[in-house]
Amino acid sequence: MSSELIKARIIRSHQREFDCKIETDKRIVKATALGNLLKHGDTVVVGDYVLLEESDAGDLIIKEVLERSNEIYRILVRESKKKVTAANCNYLVILNSVAKPKYKRGIVDRFLVRAYQWGLTPLVVFNKMDKYDEDEFDINFEVERLKDLGVECFEISALEQSYEKRFLDKGIKEFKEVLKGKTSLFVGQSGVGKSQTITKLSDGDVVLKTKAVGKAGKGSHTTTWSEIVDCGDFDLIDSPGIRSFSLDDIDPEELIEYFPDIHELSTKCEYSTCTHLPDNKGCVFYIGELEESDLVHSRLESFLFLKDEISSTPFWQKKAKY
Repeated sequence: MSSELIKARIIRSHQREFDCKIETDKRIVKATALGNLLKHGDTVVVGDYVLLEESDAGDLIIKEVLERSNEIYRILVRESKKKVTAANCNYLVILNSVAKPKYKRGIVDRFLVRAYQWGLTPLVVFNKMDKYDEDEFDINFEVERLKDLGVECFEISALEQSYEKRFLDKGIKEFKEVLKGKTSLFVGQSGVGKSQTITKLSDGDVVLKTKAVGKAGKGSHTTTWSEIVDCGDFDLIDSPGIRSFSLDDIDPEELIEYFPDIHELSTKCEYSTCTHLPDNKGCVFYIGELEESDLVHSRLESFLFLKDEISSTPFWQKKAKY
């Protein structure tokens, strides 16, 4: 075998065979992961940076998976395993609809939990803004409640070509600039317009197919997390449209770590065992200015709701081993 190793990135997976983009000249080549690379349960996933070596027969073999900056994963609690589906992603783009389907604050907070768990920077995007009705919800309140988290928010209309930002500081131009040169994972309820948004961001060069919209008005993606899509200025790991987003693999006692704003404030509670309910003595959330803060309490309510939800789900093993 040649001793020269080639750095590349996994862009598509087919069990043990992978499509890789070579870093120097951007060529797409096929490479195989040998059994000894995977023998300890390690995985090679989309987004991985790898080192390739050419065999005597001229085939390319994955010799090494380089250290990951982050991982997109779930804990398979019953099996005490960590299932990684993608790696080395920069942004989690949380796409919302302000029309049909209606905007749901709880969905945003669910996705934010995953962003902080996975080590991704969250971006919140409000789509279908040409149909925005101020009587339905206050978009500025929704942006303000995420301010302490440093979450950037954008307003767009994927189907209205002439739409310009009207309510927020950032629109489609600013969104494109932030994504440039990065890898992003787009998530959102079915029907929020992921495919149309991606088509618009790529100036029509990328069209993701969706199945027909069903009776409930929800489309179904045909794509999975097994491919990185080159969108010109940025790379995309697309996710299937989903109706719900379970967090049942997260330990209820660890959930607050993924609400960094609530976690920081909670350190000021009088008792370390505080559960942050209204009748808790010395709870910081019910004292002084915080007691009157609708912004803070909107986040606290999400935290308490999600904690109650995952606490009622059997958590088979408090500390999964992986």
